[in-house]
Amino acid sequence: MENTDLIQQVNKELAIELSEKISLAELQSQLAIHINYLILHHFEQLVSLLYRIDVSEAKIKSLLQNLAGENAGNIIATLIIERQLQKIKSRQQFSKNDDGFDEEEKW
Repeated sequence: MENTDLIQQVNKELAIELSEKISLAELQSQLAIHINYLILHHFEQLVSLLYRIDVSEAKIKSLLQNLAGENAGNIIATLIIERQLQKIKSRQQFSKNDDGFDEEEKW
């Protein structure tokens, strides 16, 4: 899978505009910067965003506790990227499964 799908999804979910031609490492870095900004200036917006994206609150808390002293933005960015990749994979699997049904059988 190309990073393009992932970057488009991240841009859409976070209402930001990252270039679709960046590497996964650059996506991680830029997303971490954005997350750190939200932590410092718009924490409620970050919490709402994480809820909407469906990042596990328990996983966030656990990682932040276990990796105390690490950059929280990097940790949360990694979780956001993982969740977006799960969503993309899920959509691809379901779109493949739909091909075996007649229009009358779909609902």
